[in-house]
Amino acid sequence: MNKYSDLTDQELIRLYISGNNPAFTTLVHRHKRRLFTTIVLLVRDRALAEDIFQEVFIKIVNALHSGRYTDNSRFLAWAVRIAHNSCISHFRKANGWSKTVVEYHDEIGDSMEMMEHSAEHHMITAEINHKIGDMLDRLPKLQREALILRYYADLSYKEMAQIVGISINTALGRVRYALMNLRKQVGTETLV
Repeated sequence: MNKYSDLTDQELIRLYISGNNPAFTTLVHRHKRRLFTTIVLLVRDRALAEDIFQEVFIKIVNALHSGRYTDNSRFLAWAVRIAHNSCISHFRKANGWSKTVVEYHDEIGDSMEMMEHSAEHHMITAEINHKIGDMLDRLPKLQREALILRYYADLSYKEMAQIVGISINTALGRVRYALMNLRKQVGTETLV
């Protein structure tokens, strides 16, 4: 068990700034899955997401060391904002979208999960994830982005509005319409 695992994000950040690198490692491991999945869903390309993920953590390290992080008790929301802005920068340069990848698993997690579940379970899960990805691909870009930030990045509507630069009501509306569109799609298709 990691001796830092019971510490809050803010405590880990303070330790890291004071020179304790294992504290930052704990912070990265705590949030890597959610942050990486958010990036993958935004850029819709796993290899590109890996590059952006590394870029995001370089920006986080630089911001922490330069004192640009304010202790607002929402490290993940701040990190997602950096990730979102990095994705937007990429799109401004590349101006394109590829296929959505719904989930990310690291190699250790995949190995453990393989031992716990049957092959049939994995096939069903993969098929469901593929269909969900297809449904997300059919949503308008702004609605898809709203769902990703709300449910994959687990941001509040206020945080989502701040990151994207919209009002809270617009954020609520985008998520609402995205869910309505997904329900329509589910009504015309079966997941399994």
